Amino acid sequence: MTAPRHTPYDGSSKLFQIGLKPLDPAEWIDVDAKLAAYLDEKERLIAAERGEVFVAEAGTEPAQAEVLRLLAEHLPERYPGTYRRMGNAIAVAARRIELGDGPPLLAAARLVQEDLILMQRDAAGWRLTAGVVCFPSSWRVRDKFGRPVEEIHAPVPGFGPGTRPAELIARMFDNLRPGQPMIRWNWSLYGDDVLPHPLPSPTSRRYGDGERADQVFLRTERQTLRRLPETGAIMFTVRIGIDPLETLEQHPNRGAIATALIRQLDELTDEQLAYKGMTADRARLVRRFDEIAAI
Repeated sequence: MTAPRHTPYDGSSKLFQIGLKPLDPAEWIDVDAKLAAYLDEKERLIAAERGEVFVAEAGTEPAQAEVLRLLAEHLPERYPGTYRRMGNAIAVAARRIELGDGPPLLAAARLVQEDLILMQRDAAGWRLTAGVVCFPSSWRVRDKFGRPVEEIHAPVPGFGPGTRPAELIARMFDNLRPGQPMIRWNWSLYGDDVLPHPLPSPTSRRYGDGERADQVFLRTERQTLRRLPETGAIMFTVRIGIDPLETLEQHPNRGAIATALIRQLDELTDEQLAYKGMTADRARLVRRFDEIAAI
């Protein structure tokens, strides 16, 4: 068992904070050994639930096509051992993705582990105008479709319309430069390793049935924002990572990370705990992290 590659749990990325940082454009898309499994699951969901995972307004086709062109250029150059351009198609993970087959954003999403969301500005502000979201963390893209960013974040404590975080997000969107993508992390604790989580999980005893929280998975969201140079739309990507808590026990900095997690859990308000579905289980989780901190 290997330690997780990404550990925003160490306190460097905190819950309910924006935390955007500049990102090296070469690291826009994240690829790991689970690429084929993620793409297989995407194909299954697109075939079975296309209307639930893919949305797009009429008129978004130019921005969708721009995303696809950028990925078709970036992926073979950044990961030549994984992606190979073949005319108007790309070979990846023992499959051939035709770039002209269907909506461009759908073709783009079939190339990568990330979910892809297009944001475009009009009189209502920055709105979600198209998206392929196969692996949501307790939300559904169809519920957010067409809404401005402050309404999208309305359920998040402290991020609703008229709040300072909502204003900061809108300002950052306005000021985002095409040549400088940004990155932020989000994290959650789930009771399973299922990739698609469109609805909230049960809030009680979801980390196992005993007194000990023995079924805990670390779920990360690697989120990037990139302004498209031609259409001016913003491409928002979300790359889900899932690791059982046992991987943290193998991490060389497990004590510091477990302590940081305990601190963050202790600092959550009742409203934040309810939003994350951890109200009934915070004490159990803290005890489990105490165990790891003591190893």
